[in-house]
Amino acid sequence: MGKEQKAPKEKKQKGGEPKQAAGLQEKGVVPRLHERYRRDVVSSLMKRFKYKSVMQVPRLEKIAVNIGVGQATQDPKLLEAAVRELEAITGQKVVVTKSKKAISNFKLREGLAIGCRVTLRRAKMYEFLDRFISVALPRVRDFRGVSDKSFDGHGNYTIGVKEQIIFPEIDVDKVTRITGMDITLVTTAKTDVEAYELLKELGLPFVKRQDVVQSNAA
Repeated sequence: MGKEQKAPKEKKQKGGEPKQAAGLQEKGVVPRLHERYRRDVVSSLMKRFKYKSVMQVPRLEKIAVNIGVGQATQDPKLLEAAVRELEAITGQKVVVTKSKKAISNFKLREGLAIGCRVTLRRAKMYEFLDRFISVALPRVRDFRGVSDKSFDGHGNYTIGVKEQIIFPEIDVDKVTRITGMDITLVTTAKTDVEAYELLKELGLPFVKRQDVVQSNAA
């Protein structure tokens, strides 16, 4: 009888894990706000604007958070505190912004660090917006909703936050200075009306809408 032939060994993926399993681990859990967008928002917007394809439905593209610390030119520790707080709020490393030109009246030289910013995408973007809507905004004093007049004409929306302490990640006892920030929600919407409906469907609590200009809807 002939010798038994051994079955060829299967080649292992680098790292010893199957490629498919590694991909599933990288995906992780879908943020609940992203799941809500796919399950409810897409169908609602398609019905509202009569889109012919799912690809036409506007979506949230990124969120940019910016803190300006002009007094950092005199006290660098203020910027260090702002960087720590923004990283705690967003869970992502921030970028320090520097002045682009000198302004003598403000004792500002070109290249001085005067703020910090971060851009969130994908899962972190949805997780941040979920926490902002569900936890942070309700902690604003006398909160009655956000304005519907802060769109830029191209489907993007900016919210000004006066106090960073509305975020639960900030320990109020360790705060040395109250700092505000600008949060810009960048969407793929072609008009402000479409962007308004998208953000409203995602749960952003707008004040009672009066007459939003419909000129961009055409």
